[in-house]
Formats: sequence, structure tokens, C-alpha cells
Amino acid sequence: MKRRDFLQATIAGAAVGALPLRTHAIDPFEFENASIAGLQEAMAQGRVTAKALVTAYLARIDAMDRRGPSLGAIIQLNPDALALAESLDRERASGNVRGPMHGIPVLIKDNIATHDRMATSAGSLALEGVIAPADAFIAARLRTAGAVILGKTNMSEWANFRSTHSTSGWSGRGGQCRNAYALDRTPSGSSSGSATAVAADFCTVAVGTETDGSIISPASVQSLVGIKPTVGLVSRSGIIPIAHSQDTAGPMARTVADAAALLSVLAGRDPRDAETGAAPAIDYTKSLDPGGLKGARLGIARKKFFGHDARTDALIAGAIDAMRSAGAVIIDPVDMPTTGQYDDGEFEVLLYEFKADLNAYLAGLGASAPVKSLADVIAFNERERARELRYFGQEIMLMAQKKGPLTTPAYRKTLARNRRLAGTEGIDATVKRHRLDAIVVPTNAPPGFIDLVTGDHGAGGPSTTPAAVAGYPHVTVPAGYSFGLPVGISFFGPAWSEPTLIRIAHAFERATALRIPPRFLPTAEL
Repeated sequence: MKRRDFLQATIAGAAVGALPLRTHAIDPFEFENASIAGLQEAMAQGRVTAKALVTAYLARIDAMDRRGPSLGAIIQLNPDALALAESLDRERASGNVRGPMHGIPVLIKDNIATHDRMATSAGSLALEGVIAPADAFIAARLRTAGAVILGKTNMSEWANFRSTHSTSGWSGRGGQCRNAYALDRTPSGSSSGSATAVAADFCTVAVGTETDGSIISPASVQSLVGIKPTVGLVSRSGIIPIAHSQDTAGPMARTVADAAALLSVLAGRDPRDAETGAAPAIDYTKSLDPGGLKGARLGIARKKFFGHDARTDALIAGAIDAMRSAGAVIIDPVDMPTTGQYDDGEFEVLLYEFKADLNAYLAGLGASAPVKSLADVIAFNERERARELRYFGQEIMLMAQKKGPLTTPAYRKTLARNRRLAGTEGIDATVKRHRLDAIVVPTNAPPGFIDLVTGDHGAGGPSTTPAAVAGYPHVTVPAGYSFGLPVGISFFGPAWSEPTLIRIAHAFERATALRIPPRFLPTAEL
């Protein structure tokens, strides 16, 4: 299977729907679209407490996740969430406020380890009930910052790296997650539950993870902001992996400001992840400049990224006009000649690294884990075929299991080639040639139908792959709607260019104000 085909399957969803269609009355929610800054102000003024916030969000989840529209975004709630909120309220009352995230309810993806009463399973029944021996570095940073971890979000099982015919948003442990804008449409990617949770106001912000598209794609199809950071900016320790050369966690939010605030907490140097040694210590909220488009040089990469969907292209054309009106210098086109040349090589690298990295993670779980290796996971899935393999198989896992060690010359050569083509000769060369601040492409076509019969089917350009393979940052922002279905616009650039991308994305968001909250419709309004 070509890597391009696999990636586009995870992004766009399928052609035939398979979910019951029902209309649900949605009660008004006091904290709809609440921002981190707004909630902090309310708590500082005594108008609300962290406990009240957590109580409200838990009630919202109870009413809508397994009941009502049955969004399927949450895989497990934190039984200690209310107690944590009460403790943080006592700290605030005593004059100790830890920072912008103090008392803010956050949901994290089910592949991010927590050493508490919640399991960490990547959605798989093979790890059901397994408690991690320690917090992931980013989970510990959230706790230190005063965030309340409400629970874990559902996800595409094993981060969508199990089958060539998988259905995005489905896991053996959590079932099918839905798109808040149209319940029969794909939530996309593997951070599907995190996206649905933020869109549906189950939390203020959420954390997702990405190897290629799994933050950016679900964020874009649910009209959110997603930031896929430079690999090494955010620690990977304690996160169930696909591939260390591309894996990263990142924020998913309703605004660029909230995403920047969360990224400032997540980013940091971790002794357990050597690649974070180069990570800068930055408050990304300082990049929030409403006038940030003035003079920004933006290159429109058309070849391979446009021409997949006429309505999407029209929305992006309007976005480009808006940025030009806001003072941006538009260079059009600035095509990257290497795009697509590393697709098969990317998939090959991921297969090698998945086996090695997952084996290392599982070995670190100790005696409590019933599976110790990828081979054990494959065997478990076969034993539990009725529950785990009822909709799709594990072809990708079987391919990965056949790979040799990371010392294999073919792996090392392909990894180096991928980074050169996507990074040095791709993004870096294009940015340098045209003196760009960012490269701009459509993030996605409108999301397709959920299809548990034949799996995901692709539509749209390879927007996430260049930055993913290079290990570079990528930001998506809402760009409009096609038949009420969200479409996003992407900004990406060289390593460590997050401040620039955040400045541009925030200015675009402020200039256009395109996001509309979801109405949880049973299907798109045609």
C-alpha cells in the first residue's frame, strides 16, 4: 500500500455512511466556547470555581457522549477530577495561582500515560485496565501548571496504524467517535476524540498526538485550531508511539490563543527525551498579534495540494484574498518539487519504527501489562477477533512485525532520504527561495462518511505529509464550510517556526472570524 493512500484514508473518511440518523435537542451550555483567558478572569473575580467548571463539563459529557447525539469522544473519565479541582480552588483562595492553566479542564488522548486511576490503552482492549508506571512528561507538566485532567479521549485504535482498511475514530475499547458537525461524517485522523471533545465543549482545550495528520486533520474537519509542533519541542516520553522520527503531541483548541497557551505548557526539555534538548523555552501567547499578517510573506503551494475539491479551492481563494487585504504579501505559486517523492519511503520508515518503539514502550510497562511486544498485540487481536477485528484487520501490524532492527541499512538510508526531500530540499528550500514566513495549503476537503464496512476512503491533497516527514511545525485554522462541513487552511514552515506560524494563524483568525459552533446534525444539510 502506498503511504499516500494510507494517509488520505485516515484524513478524509469514507463514501458510504453507516450510522443511524437522529436529531437531538441540545441544551444550552453555560461555558459554550469559553476561552482559557475568559475562564481565568471569571475565576479571579470569584464568579466561578474550578469545581464548578469540572462539574459543568462532566454534566455536558454525560448528556451528550453516551446519550443524546452519542458522540463517543470520551474513553474514560478521571474519577479524581472533582477532588483535583477542589484542591486547586483552595490554592487559589490562599493566593497561589500557578498560571494561565490553573483550574482549566483539559482532556488528553488515550495514548498519553497517566499514573492515576485511569488506564492508558491507545484504544486497544489489549491494554484495557493497564495503569502506566508514571505520568507522561506532558501529563506531569499539565498537572504542575494546574490543569485538571478530566479524562482520556477516544481515538483511532493504535493511532490508526493497525489496518490498511481502518475506520477513523473507531477503537475496540471506545467504539466509534463521531463528528460534532454531522454525526455520520468522519471525525478523521487518530486524535478524533480530542477534536470532537473540544468542538462539543466537553473541555476547554485538549491534547492530541500526530505522526502524520492526526492532530491537523481531525482539528480541521471539526473547525478547530490544531498545532503539530516541531518534533522535539514536546516530549514523547510516556506516549504510546508510532514512530519517534515523526511523533509529537500538540494542542487542539477553538482559538489560536488557547492553542498557544496550551503549547506553552506542553513544550519543554525532558531528560527522558533527548531530542527535546534543543527545544526553546517560549511563551507562545506572546506571538498573538492581531496585525501579524501585515508584511508576512506567504507562499501558496498549489501543485498536488489544490484541485481535489472545487468548493474547498474556492474557500481557500477567499482566505487568500482576506490575508492579502490584511497586508500579507502573497507569492503564488511556490510549489515544492519534492512533494510526493517520499510517500512510500515514509510508510516504510514508520513500519520499522513502530515495531521498535512499541516494543520498547510495552516492555517498560512491567508485569501489569498482558502484552509485552507487537507480536503479543497481534496474537491478542487474533484471540479477540470477535471484538478487535470485527470491522477491519491488522495488516499494518503484520507488515511492521516483519521488519528488522533500526540498524538495518535500508531503514537508515530511507529515513535520511525522507528528511532531505521533505525538509532540506522541500520546505527549507522553498522558504529560502521565496523568503517566506509560511507555506499555505488547504488542510482538507469536507469530511466523508463514516463507513465501518469498507473503511476510510481518501479525497483531498497531502497537506499534512511534508511537515510531518520533515518533523516541522504545522498549524490549521478554520477556513469556512462546504454544506456546513468544516474546511481548514494550513500554515507550515521550517523547524522551530511556531512563533511565526502562530502569529500568522492568529491574525488570520481575527481577520476572518470564520468558526461556527457545531449543531450536532444527523447529516450535512444539502
